[in-house]
Amino acid sequence: MFIAGPSAVFYRAGAAHRNTTATVGFEQIEIEFDPAWFGRSFLPTVPVVLWIGGRVGREARLLARACEGGLVENRLRAALQRLLQGASQQPRREPASWIGTITRRLSEDTTLKISDLARESSRHPSWVGSAYRNATGEGLQETAARLRVERATRLLRETGQAYASIAFETGFCDQSHMNRTFRRVLGRSPAAVRDDRRGFRQNPM
Repeated sequence: MFIAGPSAVFYRAGAAHRNTTATVGFEQIEIEFDPAWFGRSFLPTVPVVLWIGGRVGREARLLARACEGGLVENRLRAALQRLLQGASQQPRREPASWIGTITRRLSEDTTLKISDLARESSRHPSWVGSAYRNATGEGLQETAARLRVERATRLLRETGQAYASIAFETGFCDQSHMNRTFRRVLGRSPAAVRDDRRGFRQNPM
């Protein structure tokens, strides 16, 4: 399954699983915990559970941001419990096909306006934004920003291009705009992401 956007995956200890990354890769935080420390009543009963978007996607994103600031133990446990409690209440249903159409169009052109996306998906502009957020866990502008960050991250890690050049190529207004968006989306600066180069492949572009 291809996953784009905020999501959460639960694995019980020993559950077999495999992750494969696409060309843009992904940013993730892994938290391992003892069920006794966490509280068994909060845990799913199946070995592997995947939640994409919606309320759980939003909670996962908030948890990731909180971890960047260095959570203390009690707050981490409370945040995890809130995420899994909400996840157990989220209805499981496939998003409507027009959601995928909008995500695909945004991945092709992050500068598209809501009115353009609404017209292409035959939906009303005043409704499409909130419906998209409810289905995916992020707003249209958040998706566009994340897609720009994903593209810029790849270039930062795999090339020696100048920051300003990467900002222009990936759809940011300028380098300053890229810096602010990285802080908001990843909680990290482009310079910190570039430092990851040492641990990543260095393919010629």
